[in-house]
Amino acid sequence: MMNGQGRVSPGTVAEIRSFSSLNIWVFLIFALAIKAALVTICLVVPFWHSSDQPRALQQQFSEWKCDSAEPQGTDRGWMCCPEGWRRFQRSCYFLSLDTMNCAESEQNCTGMGSQLVVINSKAEQDFLSEQIKQSPPRQNFYIGLIEEKEGEWHWVDKTPYDVTAAFWREGEPNNKNNENCTVIHVPTQPPNNWNDVRAYLEYHRICEAAAVIV
Repeated sequence: MMNGQGRVSPGTVAEIRSFSSLNIWVFLIFALAIKAALVTICLVVPFWHSSDQPRALQQQFSEWKCDSAEPQGTDRGWMCCPEGWRRFQRSCYFLSLDTMNCAESEQNCTGMGSQLVVINSKAEQDFLSEQIKQSPPRQNFYIGLIEEKEGEWHWVDKTPYDVTAAFWREGEPNNKNNENCTVIHVPTQPPNNWNDVRAYLEYHRICEAAAVIV
C-alpha cells in the first residue's frame, strides 16, 4: 500500500515479492506435471492401443523404434519394433551376433517373445537375404524350419510347409547325417540359399515377432 507520500511501504513490497515467488513455483510445478504426463502418454499409450499384439515382446524391451505403418491410410499410423530389430511389412526381425545350436536358438527367440523366423514369401526371403549381408560379416542363420521325421518339414509356428514356396540350395535338403534344422547359407546367392544342417552345430539365428501397431 502507498503511504501518504506516494511511496509503497516495505511490507507491501515484501508481499509482492512473496506472491511473485509463489507464482513462479506454481508455474514450475505445473510445467513439470505436464512434462510427466506427456512422457507417460508417449510410453504407455502406444502399447495400450496395441493390446492385440503379443505382450511377451513388449515386456522384454524398453526402447522401441517406430515408423509409418504400411499400408498407409489406416486408423493406426505407426509400427514399432524393439531398438536394434529390423522391420519388414508387419514383422520385426532380430539377427543375432552370437551363435547357438538349433534348440538353443529356438529357446532364445521364444524367451524374447518371438520365434525363429517363418518365411512366407519371396519378398520376405529377399529382405532377409539382404539383411544377412550387412556388417558385421556372419555365416549361416537358423530359421524356423525343422524336420520332425525323414522328409517331413514343418515351421515352428505350425504354418504348413509348402515345397513350392521353399528356397533350398541346389541339391538340398539332402537329409544326410541327421540334418534336420535349416539355415540361410550366407555365401550362397539368394533367393535359393537354404541348407539343412545338423542340430548340434552352432550358428547365428533370426528371430521374428509381430510389429507393435500404434
